[in-house]
Amino acid sequence: MPSTKIFLTSSVNLVAKDIAQKIGGAKNKKLLYIYTACEKKLGEPWQIADRNALVEAGFKVIDYTITGKTKEAIKKDIQKIDVIYFSGGNTFYLLQQIQLTKSAPIFREVVKNGKIYIGTSAGSIVAGPDIYPTYKLDNAKQAPKLKGYKGLGLVDFVVLPHWGSQHFKKRYLKQRLAHNYNTKHKLVILNDYQYLQIEDGWYRMVEIKHKTS
Repeated sequence: MPSTKIFLTSSVNLVAKDIAQKIGGAKNKKLLYIYTACEKKLGEPWQIADRNALVEAGFKVIDYTITGKTKEAIKKDIQKIDVIYFSGGNTFYLLQQIQLTKSAPIFREVVKNGKIYIGTSAGSIVAGPDIYPTYKLDNAKQAPKLKGYKGLGLVDFVVLPHWGSQHFKKRYLKQRLAHNYNTKHKLVILNDYQYLQIEDGWYRMVEIKHKTS
């Protein structure tokens, strides 16, 4: 039975090299860089930094979006790569495009069968069972065709990324925590120096050493 390997990050820019080591090195590994979540804002500094970090870690990065593609085309393209990577961006827009392409079963199947999955921010959130806990963070209006909030279900918890970031401070303290103050969802909070390593039913949080002010 193939081993399931999933890595969920808040900011892959800061942890890419460590993840590469966890999978035995990134050299010669083809990584499908699915930028769908940020395709309307390509070129943002964080997006460039994330992509560059994956390249510097040794991955052979292949830019890709699922938008406008058929389910069959996506399935065919995924067979050619070693690592599936979902970038950050708008979680609701990303899930909408997954729904429109009917590609969720494909991603579930290939990850179950051994393809490595790496997610950043939106890509980490959509890996969970439900993206609704992030409703107060992303702009859901960017996904007018979204039907429901069911995620890929690769893990049984919802990642809340960018904890401690000044950029998200107001939204966390004034909106997001109030929105999630219940026991309905299993939540895991990540800062930008942490990531989750999930393998065959177990998971652990890894933190990269960094200087603090």
